[in-house]
Order: sequence, then structure tokens, then C-alpha cells
Amino acid sequence: MTANNSQKQSGWLNRTVLGVGLTSLFSDWSHETATAVLPAFLAAIGAGPVWLGVIEGVADGLSSFTKLAAGHYTDQLKHRKPLAVFGYIATHAVHVLIGRSAAWLGRGVRSPAKKALLAADVPAGAYGRAFGLERLMDTLGAILGPLTALWILQATGHSYRKVFLWTLLPGLIAVACFWLLVRERPVEVKEPKSFLLGLRALPAEFRRFLLAVGIFGAGDFSHTLLILYATQMLAAEYGMARAASMAVVLYTLHNVFYAGSAYVSGWLSDHLHGLAVVTALSLCTGTHSLWLLGGIFVLAGLYIGTEEALEDSVAAEMMPREQHGMAFGTMAAVNAVGDFLSSLLVGALWSAFGVGAAFGASAVLFAAGAILILRLK
Repeated sequence: MTANNSQKQSGWLNRTVLGVGLTSLFSDWSHETATAVLPAFLAAIGAGPVWLGVIEGVADGLSSFTKLAAGHYTDQLKHRKPLAVFGYIATHAVHVLIGRSAAWLGRGVRSPAKKALLAADVPAGAYGRAFGLERLMDTLGAILGPLTALWILQATGHSYRKVFLWTLLPGLIAVACFWLLVRERPVEVKEPKSFLLGLRALPAEFRRFLLAVGIFGAGDFSHTLLILYATQMLAAEYGMARAASMAVVLYTLHNVFYAGSAYVSGWLSDHLHGLAVVTALSLCTGTHSLWLLGGIFVLAGLYIGTEEALEDSVAAEMMPREQHGMAFGTMAAVNAVGDFLSSLLVGALWSAFGVGAAFGASAVLFAAGAILILRLK
């Protein structure tokens, strides 16, 4: 092997990969701290699953359109880094000052630019490792988030306001990491084209992939609903306050397996769709068993971590670099629309007919998406 080839094989772990990874760690630390207490906060003010579904659904819906527009705009920019930095600042500032839905607009702006910058600075053969490491760092933050929320709740006598204010600190560190470490590689900027032309330029194979991802995503409800589910199922035996804390611990367990699966997704990819269907069917039981709830959270963490890492890697490989912004933006938008529909559907069915109907519908959508994805192979 020549020295040049050796450098290409080993050079994927660079300052940009490290910078994006650290940014994801601190950003998700901030986000997941708020996420962990949101269901308990809503329950404390009398809001049920339908309201949690509406909040998460609207947040995902707003994010989807922003990601789509940002993905198109990213491919027209010679310098993508300022757009991503702006998105991080907007996310963490408005999460505290305005609310969750507005914060997801910032997430939508930053996501395509961040992924395009990462893909531009690693060899094509290392996309899986680079995106897997980014997911791993992201989910390490997701482990620290609920643990931090649990600690602050215990230390402040369940002051949700102080939990939400604390999220500013890791959020600002995330902005600093991205600005100081991530570098821009020169990218050929093609002649500007309209948004619709950018969508039409996506290859037919990629559009079929997006359809399958969208249907699978329509079953992929927000996992804050898992926290609410565990809180309600455990409340009868342990009381509401203790049940809420136990649900946060279960969510931490979920994120531990999420983190591990993000980087060892090769083997898990063959079992991804089965894990998702089994998770949804298990939720249909309405179990009050702490052990079975723990198993459900583990399964959910495994399938979501594998899904995210694989989708990013497949999209990067299917599309040329000059279209990465549009590709990542479109895929993120499709996922967000699926999450929007799923969170609204599960929340509404749960409130109207119970957990069996809500998560049974999710299992059907998971299975339909899985069949379409398998037909693409």
C-alpha cells in the first residue's frame, strides 16, 4: 500500500470529524436534558399524550420544511459553515427563550450544512465510520442529558424551569466547538437552480429510497412518548414523582444502547426493521413490568441508532458531493414529516383508543416501510 493510500485510509479522523462529534455531543446533551423532563412537565400541568404528540409533531413538521429549504440553499453556498453555526445558536437560544417548536427550526437550518461539511472532509470509503462516530458522540450527549436532568430535579426539588435554563451551557459550548474546529473544504458550486429543479435532479433510485424511509418513519413516533408511557405505567405502583424519575432512568438506558448501536450498525442493519416492529408490538401490551419496560427501551435505542447512522451513510454514498446538501436536507425532511405524522397519530390514537391501537398502527407502518426498503436491496 502506498503512503498516499495509507493516508486516505487513516485520515478520516481529523479535526472536522472531531469538531462535528464534539458539537453533536454538547448539542444533544442540551437537547436531551430538556427532552427527558418534557413529558413529566406536561403531566404536571395536566397535558396528556395527545398534547405531547401535537408538540413533537408540530416541532418535527416545522423542522422538516426548514431542512428541505436549507438543504437546497446549502448546495448554492461556497461557505457552509456560517449557516450551520447560525443554526446551532438559534437552536439553543430559542429552546430556552421561546419553545421547542421554534428550536427545531434552528435544528432544521443546521443539519444539512453540518452533514455536508462532514462528508466533504472525509474519504468516500470512510463515510460509515465518520457518520457512525458523529452518531456515537451525539448519543453520548443523549446519555448525559437525562442523567443531568435527573440530578437537577433532585437537587432543586423538581424545578423544571432550572432544568430548561441549564440547557444553555452545553448549547453554547456546542457552538464554540463547531466554530473553532470544523473546517471548510472548497466545494464546486454549480450554477444556481430553482428549488424544484433541485428536487427533480435527485436520482430515481434515491427517490425510491426516500419513499421507503418516509413510510418507515411514519411509524417512528417521538421517543418522548416512550417516557410518558413508562411514567403512566409505573405511576400506579410507585407514585407519579418516582415514576417520572424511573422513566428518565429508562430513557438513559435507551440512549446507552442508542450510542452503542450507532457505531456497530453493520450487523444490526440486517435486523433493524424487525427490532422496530417488535418494539411497537411490545408497547401494545400496556405492560406495568419494570423489566419489560427496560427491554422495550433497549430495543427502541438499538433500532433508532442503527437507522440514523445507516441512512446518513447510504445517502452520502448514493449522491455526488455537490448534491449532498440537497440529499441530506431532503432525507431529513422526509424523516421529519414521518415523525410529524407518527407523533400526531400515536398521540391521538392513544388518547382516543388506548396504547394497543396507537402502537399497533405504528407497527403496521414500520412493517410496510421495511418491506419497501428490503425490495430496494
